[in-house]
Amino acid sequence: MDQNSFDNENTASPYKIDVDTACSYISYGGSLEKLSEYFEERPAQINLVKSICNTFNNNGVGVFEAGTGVGKSFAYLIPSILWAYENKERVVISTGTINLQQQLAEKDIPIAIKITGKPVNFILLKGRQNYICLRRLQDQISEPDLFNQDTKEYDALIKWAKTTTTGNRSDLSFSPSEQLWRSICSESDACMGNRCQYNNQCFVMKVRKEAANAQILIVNHHLLFADIETRLAGVGYEDTAVLPPYKRLIFDEAHDIEDAATSFFSEDLTKFKLLKQLRLLYRKKVNSSSISGLLFTISALSMGEDTTTEVIYCIEEIKKAMEELEETTLAILDYQFTLRISNSNAHMFLNLFNALNNLATSIGSCCGLIRNIISEIKEGDLESQPVWECKTILRRLDSICIFCKSFEKWEELSDKVFFIEKKNNSSNRKNANYSSKVYCRYVIAPLEINTRINEGIFEPMKSVVCTSATLCSGNGFLYWINRTGANFVDENRLYIDQYDSPFPYDKNMLLAVPTNIPLPDKSDYSAFVEQAILKLILSSDGKTLVLFTSYEALKSASDYIRFHTKGTGINILCQGDDDRFRLLETFKNDIQSVLFATDSFWEGVDVPGESLSQVIITKLPFAVPSDPVFAARCESIEKRGGYPFIELSIPDAIIKFRQGVGRLIRRSVDRGIVVVLDKRIIEKSYGKYFLSSIPNTKKIFDPLESICSSVERFLY
Repeated sequence: MDQNSFDNENTASPYKIDVDTACSYISYGGSLEKLSEYFEERPAQINLVKSICNTFNNNGVGVFEAGTGVGKSFAYLIPSILWAYENKERVVISTGTINLQQQLAEKDIPIAIKITGKPVNFILLKGRQNYICLRRLQDQISEPDLFNQDTKEYDALIKWAKTTTTGNRSDLSFSPSEQLWRSICSESDACMGNRCQYNNQCFVMKVRKEAANAQILIVNHHLLFADIETRLAGVGYEDTAVLPPYKRLIFDEAHDIEDAATSFFSEDLTKFKLLKQLRLLYRKKVNSSSISGLLFTISALSMGEDTTTEVIYCIEEIKKAMEELEETTLAILDYQFTLRISNSNAHMFLNLFNALNNLATSIGSCCGLIRNIISEIKEGDLESQPVWECKTILRRLDSICIFCKSFEKWEELSDKVFFIEKKNNSSNRKNANYSSKVYCRYVIAPLEINTRINEGIFEPMKSVVCTSATLCSGNGFLYWINRTGANFVDENRLYIDQYDSPFPYDKNMLLAVPTNIPLPDKSDYSAFVEQAILKLILSSDGKTLVLFTSYEALKSASDYIRFHTKGTGINILCQGDDDRFRLLETFKNDIQSVLFATDSFWEGVDVPGESLSQVIITKLPFAVPSDPVFAARCESIEKRGGYPFIELSIPDAIIKFRQGVGRLIRRSVDRGIVVVLDKRIIEKSYGKYFLSSIPNTKKIFDPLESICSSVERFLY
């Protein structure tokens, strides 16, 4: 299908979805029942379809919470397919996890097309860094010393590149190192487009052509915001940006969009980001006098005076300035891992501002010399690949200069959060030199993201549907709506509703809280938690997901449990020991396993059946007070006379708590226990908001030993 035949909106009289027809597909007697052996009509799903159809038909913004088991994927896919097919308009579906993207592309959309009988084209799109760049790979082949890579890995990549039809990293039979993949993957600002000799073979161009002919695009939130940023920067909404043009958008896993947008619109700098650009310009082989880099290529093309020696000197000065910046940063951080610039501590950062300005000055001098070299190159050679790449590097270095100079203006840029942090360098864990095990990261993040989301999404889009199992907190939808900018939407366009899970939580789930556990601020809390976890997983014979709010607590507890479960047959799995996918597969297949996890494992874990019969939440998931963006947002609320704990901390924690609880019951026949090892949920006044936020279920508030007995009786 020609792109222009469906991406331009039919403003005269767009086809409106027949709500009854849309609902009939998933009702008794409909086409889904004929395809599914175990079909059950779901009233909540039918009502959700009606709401989404009305959102499309009336150019609205829909905010719909749909509990586990409602069937929200089909509820938004059916209206999306009907709208795209009849109106020849593109619909974009944005999700938070790769698992859901794959499920949509491989299973749900093909079924939805069958049940509607509307043959639409669809494609799963990934960021271009997921695809190999043939030009950059050729550079590696020409100069294999560009990065120090494993020879076997490198050879395997070259062999794969000759046969792959997709160029997609996920199609590799092995996981290449991040350093190697970053050196050969596609990058937007380094793309030569039509000037590239590999343009006709380019995997990214191939995917873009497929996307131009697709009526349904599946993307992740990061890629969606990359597209929105480009459109806000001037491309507009009628032309292709990162994605082809669209006016209809579905957000699944919409509870994550504030965090996703905050992450995307943040800027950062590390020494690795800077050194990568410098090595492209000039590098000296380790233990050798051999030198190479783009600097020498463009100097050979230049008709001006040879200034390579001066440029090399400048590059070395930049490296020194970066080292001095890191030393200054580590001295400021001392034993802290993160520090935000604020009125109370700004005096501590004076040396940091000077070091950043020195780095910017060194970079600026180097860029000036390189621009002089390029200015003396004949016009016919200015479009050559080496010159193009040098210009790309100069743009990146210019951005780093601007970034560095912004730190000193932190007070003027009150809509930003400026902070520094110390990170562990996992690639150098075996190195005896401690200084090589850590590096510094400099970050500028947006203080609030709601106005940008509104300007980039809710205002220009014709219809937007936001759905998730967890959008409500203690004050209903208000928290999510205010944080994401949906509060700016005209109330006549806004559709809000909640659809409860059909699962029998009152019969199949037990919520338990030990009454004899110390409060989290007591010295004996951690020891009690570790002993409690041990007793609980022995009572359930494994089959447990243990969720933490800090990696340090996770590591301590997993070491303790691993030691005390030797010989029991219980397999202890720990986040960080393997990649997420393999950990989850092992957890699913090994019924006696226990998975210790934090962060992302609070959501997106779908393990139906007996393998996950118990979820242990070690602590209510309040954000860490020292988190710089969170702290800045709390400070902002205080300045306007608000109460950050009530307005931010509690609702944010409730949404994450609901995500954690939601890992347990994934099918109507699942049974299990959620144990909360934090008695604030029953002793503090705000605890009632956590308890009332989850489905009605059996509850036990007893000493730990009694709870362990209840676990055994409930499961066995």
